[in-house]
Amino acid sequence: MGTLFSYVLLGLSLAAPIGPVNAAQLDRGIKYGFFHAWLVGVGAVLADGVYMLIVYLGLVSFINTPLIQTFLWLFGCFVLLYTGFESLLSAGKINMQNSRNQEPTYKAFFSGFIMSITNPLTILFWLGIYGSVLAKTASTSTNSELIIYSAAIFCGLLLWDVTMATISSGFRKILTSRLLALISIISGLSLIGFGIYFGIQGVKLLLSH
Repeated sequence: MGTLFSYVLLGLSLAAPIGPVNAAQLDRGIKYGFFHAWLVGVGAVLADGVYMLIVYLGLVSFINTPLIQTFLWLFGCFVLLYTGFESLLSAGKINMQNSRNQEPTYKAFFSGFIMSITNPLTILFWLGIYGSVLAKTASTSTNSELIIYSAAIFCGLLLWDVTMATISSGFRKILTSRLLALISIISGLSLIGFGIYFGIQGVKLLLSH
């Protein structure tokens, strides 16, 4: 049981560092409430699941080709810049009463999924972390135990998703519209910053080949 809990904790630790998805969740939660923020996280967790499967099936060599890596960096740059500027433009329009249902829920889900699936750092993250977990547990555990431990990591990711959605949607209940707009602007600038970083990495990779 203790081992299982440690894998849940690992999932929480993997999801906790502030990145594009957490910034997007904060922004969605403030503007539209818990459900939209939660769906951003669900989309991101699904993308994490795809990469866990890729590592599990040993398909990493394909994902690590320069062409695929360049595409992911540049497409990720576009997604983050678009989301960031959209956040900035709508920051001044936050309406405490009416903003909850202005965005279709599927858009929040796909935003999180695309943001995570096009992030090359996610690949490196899962290759390094999950790859080492696989190597460690595969030598001492059965396949069924391996699946259980992987599911425990997944549970940790989902737990963080609910936590972030709760925090971000809770902000809108205790803060003024002006402060909510300020947090939304900071989230937008953070996303743009990540987008610029992705773009620089993509161009560097493109020029080096």
